[in-house]
Formats: sequence, structure tokens, C-alpha cells
Amino acid sequence: MASADHQCERHPTGAHPHIHPQCPVHSPSAEEVKNSGLRKGLSRHRDYVKISVPDGKGKPPPMEWWKTVIAFVYAAFNLVLTTVMITVVHERVPEKDSSPPLPDKFFDYVDRVKWAFTVTEVNGMLLVGIWSIQWLFHRYRAILGRRFFFLMGTLYLYRCVTMYITTLPVPGMHMTCAPKLYGDSQAKLQRVLQLMSGAGLSITGSHIMCGDFLYSGHTVMLTLTYLFIKEYSPRSFWWYHLLCWLLAAVGAVCILVAHEHYSVDVVVAYFITSRLFYWYHTMANVQALKCSPNNYLTHTWWNPIFNFLERNVQSQVPCSFCWPLTWPPACLKNPCKKYSMVQSVREE
Repeated sequence: MASADHQCERHPTGAHPHIHPQCPVHSPSAEEVKNSGLRKGLSRHRDYVKISVPDGKGKPPPMEWWKTVIAFVYAAFNLVLTTVMITVVHERVPEKDSSPPLPDKFFDYVDRVKWAFTVTEVNGMLLVGIWSIQWLFHRYRAILGRRFFFLMGTLYLYRCVTMYITTLPVPGMHMTCAPKLYGDSQAKLQRVLQLMSGAGLSITGSHIMCGDFLYSGHTVMLTLTYLFIKEYSPRSFWWYHLLCWLLAAVGAVCILVAHEHYSVDVVVAYFITSRLFYWYHTMANVQALKCSPNNYLTHTWWNPIFNFLERNVQSQVPCSFCWPLTWPPACLKNPCKKYSMVQSVREE
């Protein structure tokens, strides 16, 4: 059995919740080699394997709300940048008469349904609401919050790049785009504020511009909220996961049924969202990757930001829930204790 000084050696995933980021090279002694040979001989006659567990209970990961605030500011900035980019790209969208919609296989087989996009936005609002409630009752909501804000901000930053570098024509002749402003900065600012006030939803009447096709922002939110709901809820809640999956899947399909996005917009949005989610959580949950010299996930441009956000989270976040508010709050409990201590000293 290895000593506590060599706790970074090869442990099975999840066997050791607190793995030190540095991995010292360990040369087994003669006694350890002998004991390992003895264990191999005994294992032939046993149907179990003994795994060494460190003494003492691990500390829960710190909340660090100030990091969550920074991640929220990052997400808010990229959302605002997205609305500005939509206003810029709208001026470059070609007219339907000169540039008709591009061929799309899904549109060839499925006719447009007018009310389908309303279903998409209603499902999206339901998933955001469900995730917000689940996040609010999670014990480690600060960690979940900064992960969600960082991934959402990064996805919308990527979206700004893709829709700016390539402007696609409208996917259907039914689409009505607002008139171009041709350099009227004040009117463009009003459109940005209008789009932000309506959360970028067509159901609120705030989204009257075209050009933000590649890739689909609705698909991003449907996929991202579902993945977070499933990741941070009990595995036994299969009915809960199935319900949320149906909301996300139906919402994504209705985007295409409404002919509001090309098929490639939805496919690319799902692929980028799911891959980024899986990459981030693989780096966060499998701490043994920090000990591997062949971890190519650290080559991502956002790896320094990841290290900043996850530096003190050395284990997988437990699936634990609690009431979001306690009474009386801790800030009121401590002054009462200090006041009682002062009173007791004065009486003495």
C-alpha cells in the first residue's frame, strides 16, 4: 500500500476525490514489490480488490462567489456583443430577390409550420426556468453558476465570429426583415436596446432583424440548459431527464419545421455546445488529467480561464441540494454572538 506522500499515483476515476496537481515519480521499494506480489497471489482466491482510501474527510469545494460574478460579467458582455453584431450583420444580408434561400434538404421534405417557432421559444423558456430553480436549490450554486455563465458566454462569443465572417441569405421567403439603416447609429442603438429588452425572442416582438443564422442561438440555449440539468441532478431521476430532453429535442426540431434556420445552423450549434460542455467537465471532473503529460485539452485558448475558475475545486461537485435561504442569515447571527459576548464581559 502506497503512503500518503504518493497520493497522485494511478487511481481509478472517482477513487480519490482530492488529487494533488503535482505527480511525483515513485520508485517502489523491495518491500512494496514483495507485498504487491503477495497481493497478486491472494487476488486469485478473492473476488474483491482492496482500494486504499486516504484518512480523513475531504473539505467541500469553496463557493467563491466573486468568481461567479466575474463569469456573469463575461457572459453579459458577450450577450451584448452578440446583439451589436446582429445589428451589424443585418445591414449586410442580401435582399431576397437577388439572393434567394439556399437549398436545404430538410426544407425539401418538410413544409413550413407557422406556429412551430413559438413552440421552440416556449420550450426554451421552460428549460431556462427549470434550470434556474434547480440551480437555486443546489448547495454549490456558485460553482455551477460560473460554469454555466462561462460556457454560455464563450458559445455566444463563437457565434459572433461565425455569423460575422459569413453572412447567409434568409432561409425562407416568408421572413420579414426590418429595413436597413445605412449608418444611422442612433437607430442602430435603439434596435440593440430593443433586442436586449425582449431577450432576443421573436415571441416578444423584439427580434426584427435577419442575418444571425450560423449558428442557432436557440439551439445553444436548449442544448446547454438540458446538459446542465442532467449533469447536476440525481442519476435516478430518469423521468426528469427524459422530460427535459423531450423539451430540448422538440424545440430544436421545431426550429427547422418553422424554417427559421438552415439545418446546418442547428447541427453546428448542437455540436459546438455539446463538445464545449463535455471538454470543460472532463477537465473539471477527471482530476487525474492534471497529472498526465499528454493532456491535449490544456491547449485550448480558454485553459488559463479554466484554471482560474476551477483552481480550488479539486473534486467532482457533489449532487447536493438545500434551501437557498436560511433564517436568520449568517450575517445576523454573528453580530448577535459578538454582542452577547460583550455584554457578558461588561457584567463581569
